[in-house]
Order: sequence, then C-alpha cells, then structure tokens
Amino acid sequence: MTRIQLNFPADIKFSCELTVRASDLNYGNHVGNDSMLTIMQEARILFYRSLGYANELNFESSVGHIVADAAVVYKSEAFLGDTLIIQIGMSDFSKYGFDMFYRITNKVTGKEVALGKTGIVFFDYDRRKVASIPETFLNRIKS
Repeated sequence: MTRIQLNFPADIKFSCELTVRASDLNYGNHVGNDSMLTIMQEARILFYRSLGYANELNFESSVGHIVADAAVVYKSEAFLGDTLIIQIGMSDFSKYGFDMFYRITNKVTGKEVALGKTGIVFFDYDRRKVASIPETFLNRIKS
C-alpha cells in the first residue's frame, strides 16, 4: 500500500494547543479521523484570529475561503485529555490559494500524532466564484 507523503514547510507560521475532548473519540477510544479534520479547522481558525480575522468567510469584503482538498497521515493515537500542539505552515501559493500544513504532536510524549494538509482556495461568497488571494491577507502572513 502506497502511503500519502506530506512535507511540512520549514517556516512555522503559527502554533497552538488543543485538548482532546470526549466528542473527538471514536469507537476505538482514540481521536477519530473525522475529528482530526475538525482539530485542523480549529487550529486554522485560531491562526486566522491571530492575524485579526474573525472567521474564514470575510478576509476582505465577501471574500473568504473554501477547502478544496484535505489529506491526513496518522502517526500515533491521541486519547481523551491529551494536549495536542498544532503547528501550521504554508506553501505552494498561487493566485487563488495555497496549501496549509498541520503538524499535530502530543505535548507530553512528544510523539507526532498526525500530519495534515488542506488546499485553500479563496472564494467570493457574494459572487459565488473563485477569487484572488487578498493582498491584505498576504501582507498579514508575511509579517
């Protein structure tokens, strides 16, 4: 079986901590695959808030973003009450978007729990069309 390979960028743009909740667990009593995407989204929103944005929908006027694709490579289990460190990096910028990477690590054990990637595409919610990355967004992530 060929495994997905994700290469986390060298430049870490943001880091946060999240605690595994009971609602994150699946029948195996560890974080479920669907919850890992939710953890990545929560970290992404915290990153955007650190840049001064309220959410993922209004970076500039009616331009927000959509997630065009997602991938997760699981490395180890995470359990109820574990504190996860989520680091965010970005690469592969185009006129319309970029790839956002997530490195999720168990704070206590230091074990890597997962690597993730989401393809981010900017989208004008009023016009219902793909939009260019707002200059204000690019300026904020550069500083």
